[in-house]
Amino acid sequence: MSIIKTKGLSKTYNADTIPVHALRDVSIEFEKGEFTTVRGPSGSGKTTLLNMIGGLDDPTDGTVEIDGVRITGMKEKKLIDFRLNNIGFVFQAYNLIPVFTAYENVSFIMLLQKRSKQEMKERAEELLTAMGLKDKFNSRPKELSGGEQQRVAVARALASRPKFILADEPTANLDTESAMNLLDMMEKMNREEHVTFIFSTHDQRVIDRARRVITMVDGSIHKDERKG
Repeated sequence: MSIIKTKGLSKTYNADTIPVHALRDVSIEFEKGEFTTVRGPSGSGKTTLLNMIGGLDDPTDGTVEIDGVRITGMKEKKLIDFRLNNIGFVFQAYNLIPVFTAYENVSFIMLLQKRSKQEMKERAEELLTAMGLKDKFNSRPKELSGGEQQRVAVARALASRPKFILADEPTANLDTESAMNLLDMMEKMNREEHVTFIFSTHDQRVIDRARRVITMVDGSIHKDERKG
């Protein structure tokens, strides 16, 4: 069953001057439990596609549906609430709150969801422990390595129990060992908790792990391949 559907998705920037066609008529579906990579060179449209799916940017044309709900054209407050409760984001730059501890960074999204203190505590501790960070609960981002910060970011993305995770170049700043450890943990979450992951990347380490590889060229889908 598809949890994400895009229909005729297009995005044009600078339409009044020199138009840049970031996406061109992209129609695609993603099913629950996928571990999928969207690959392509810089400017191919992969990050734009993830931004559209996540409701972080509006398409010029076309629609996005998540679990049967059309988010295209949704009013801003409603869209913010929808993202909060349905979508997890992992960014290349980590985007952790520097004055918060690892525990507080993971708990923050649940605070916004108005979860109980007990649920917040149990979920944050469970996720940080699963990410191999049991001894880092009280560490702030500057006290963590790049790999540890990215694992906190993944734990934070999972904390809200989203329908899926969008990860934009999550391994770009990581050495090989840190990247492999992170991918191991995300695969485990995908396998054991059936969390859907969609990556935007040109990192071969991520591409090799994916069970579905979508290749984008010049804003269009060039190939869509499933492994196994």
